[in-house]
Amino acid sequence: MYDPGLAARLDDIMAGMLEMEVTRMFGGYGFLMNGHMCLGVWDDRLVIRIGTDGWNAICDQPHVGPMDFTGKVMKGWAMIHPDGLSEDEDLQRYVDMAIMFCAALPPKQGR
Repeated sequence: MYDPGLAARLDDIMAGMLEMEVTRMFGGYGFLMNGHMCLGVWDDRLVIRIGTDGWNAICDQPHVGPMDFTGKVMKGWAMIHPDGLSEDEDLQRYVDMAIMFCAALPPKQGR
């Protein structure tokens, strides 16, 4: 299950972004960009794909943790606790990081 309030905030931010595709998988809610998972909601946390450099830039910030669904950390991803998303500007900053990273990826084959 995922936080519908956070999902609605993301929907508002993503409205009109043609390169984004909404997806629901593994009990979460997310956005694909050019076929790549870019960001989403898992439980009550924001999940962002930001690459290793992005992770290194924010890993020591409050409310930021590694993405770990199964006991194995996914490198280049981060999970943001709800306390770090209370302001729209904070949410937008994390979303922008994910979009910038994923925009640089080549489109997935078959898309």
